[in-house]
Amino acid sequence: MGYRVAVVGATGSVGREILKTLSERDFPADEVIALASRASVGKEISFGEDKILEVQTLEGFDFSGIDFGLFSPGASVSRVHAPRAADAGCVVIDNTSEFRMDEDVPLVVPEVNGHTIGDFRQRNIIANPNCSTIQMVMALKPLHDLVPIKRIVVATYQSVSGSGKAAMDELFDHTRAIFMNDRKTPELFPKTIAFNVIPHIDVFMPDGSTKEETKLLRETQKILDADIALSATCVRVPTFIGHAEALNIEFHDRLNEDEAREALAAAPGVVVLDERHDGGYVTPVECAGEDATFVSRIRQDTSVQNGLNMWVVSDNLRKGAALNAVQIAEELAHNHMNSR
Repeated sequence: MGYRVAVVGATGSVGREILKTLSERDFPADEVIALASRASVGKEISFGEDKILEVQTLEGFDFSGIDFGLFSPGASVSRVHAPRAADAGCVVIDNTSEFRMDEDVPLVVPEVNGHTIGDFRQRNIIANPNCSTIQMVMALKPLHDLVPIKRIVVATYQSVSGSGKAAMDELFDHTRAIFMNDRKTPELFPKTIAFNVIPHIDVFMPDGSTKEETKLLRETQKILDADIALSATCVRVPTFIGHAEALNIEFHDRLNEDEAREALAAAPGVVVLDERHDGGYVTPVECAGEDATFVSRIRQDTSVQNGLNMWVVSDNLRKGAALNAVQIAEELAHNHMNSR
């Protein structure tokens, strides 16, 4: 007997990727239910190669008897419906920002802090970290285990899919318009995204940081170590899928690049491709559709006493969202739920 799974926000980019990932990984589900807003009710969505799910409305859906709720509908929707599902006995794995910093909600990347998954019992909710945080802590954890990290400076290069399907459509439409000598006014982005980069993701905070940059700091501290200092600049770039990060890491003691490379190569979910010749590194184009977090350009930073630089790339819809959520569900199914 398998589990009953509800995918909330099933018609969005992440929701579709969750359905795809559940099927690819043969998650032990007897029933998978696609939920979305009323506007999507009755639409059909693929699940695996030969199954079609008819979308049902989230509003008023009875979560009684549902084992897992994989939520990706936006924070304001999760705020209302995730606690409702949790109260009905459904274990919620939420991909929005709504619960990440709640003290009684574990914020989990299974390869990094999987031991905290069991804390879900406090509220029946587990939070999925921000996509840029997930890939960063995947690369930081093996190094932090060797030598504690003191400070991180990170610049992110984040694809438009991080803002959803409409953002991907805007990049496509505006790129085509430029080739047709037809300039369009930005709609979702504050400036033109086609052939441009925008150093602004999410809203601005009082200190001048954006919310995305603040998420990187706070989530990294919650997941990895509260004593790590971090400075981030988050940039939206005109790629469809895949986030990249340039990391400068300062350690409390020396860690040489060969030790770092060896530790990263042995880490679960991490692939090192670090060859010092043309093309000997991974870019967002190569990471799209892949489960791994890729690390390249590992080298000493000679400007500080104990520094390393590296380049980290991952598919933000896969490991940065859907895969991480499904991995959490798998760990729950194997080790924390009643046997089926």
